[in-house]
Amino acid sequence: MHPLIQIVYQNVLDGAQDLTAAAVEAALGAGLEPGAILNDGMIPAMREVGRLFEQGDCFVPEMLISARAMQTGLEVLRPRLVQADLHAQGKIVLGTTKGDLHDIGKNLVGMMLAGAAFEVIDLGINVSPGQFVEAVREHRPQLLGISALLTTTMPHMKATLQALQAAGLRDQVKVMVGGAPLTEDFAREIGADGYSPDASRAVTLAKALVE
Repeated sequence: MHPLIQIVYQNVLDGAQDLTAAAVEAALGAGLEPGAILNDGMIPAMREVGRLFEQGDCFVPEMLISARAMQTGLEVLRPRLVQADLHAQGKIVLGTTKGDLHDIGKNLVGMMLAGAAFEVIDLGINVSPGQFVEAVREHRPQLLGISALLTTTMPHMKATLQALQAAGLRDQVKVMVGGAPLTEDFAREIGADGYSPDASRAVTLAKALVE
C-alpha cells in the first residue's frame, strides 16, 4: 500500500475527520488515483472497523466516528471520482419506517454503505409505505433498506412490501430490513430479501443482493 493511502486508511480507522480530509487531499496532490484512495484505503478501513465491531473490540460510537471520517474523506474525493467515471456499486433508498423516529442505526448503515461506494438516498424517519413506493419509482434503486426500532412500527415494513407489490415495483428492487427488534424469521415472514442485525453486516448483505 502506498504510504499516503496507508495514512488515509489509519485516519479513517481512528475516526480523525480533519486528518482524513487532509490525507485524501495530499494523496490526490501526489497524483494517486481516486479509485485507489477509495478502494485501497478508505473501504478497507471501514471493513476493518466492521470486523472489530463484530468481534466486540469496538462499539457503535467508534463506528459512527470512523464512518463520519469516511464521509469527510468522500466529500473531498467525490468530485474526482465523478471525473474518473467510477461507478457506484449500486443505489439504495433508506428510511426508518412510519411511526418510528429512531435514526442512529439507519444513519450508520447509510454512512457505511456510502463508504462502500454505494449511492445512498436517505428518506429520513417516519417514512410511510407510500413514500417508500414513490422513492423507488423516482430513483429506481437496486435496493431498499427499511429500519424499525420499535415492535409497534414493524408491521409498517410488511405494509411497505405490500404497497410495492400493489404498485408493480416489488420485483424491481431488493428489500433489506434491520433494527433491534427484528429477526431473520420476521424478515422471511414479511417477504424481505434480506435481514441484517447491524450496520457492518448490512454492507455485506447489500453487496450480496446487488451481485
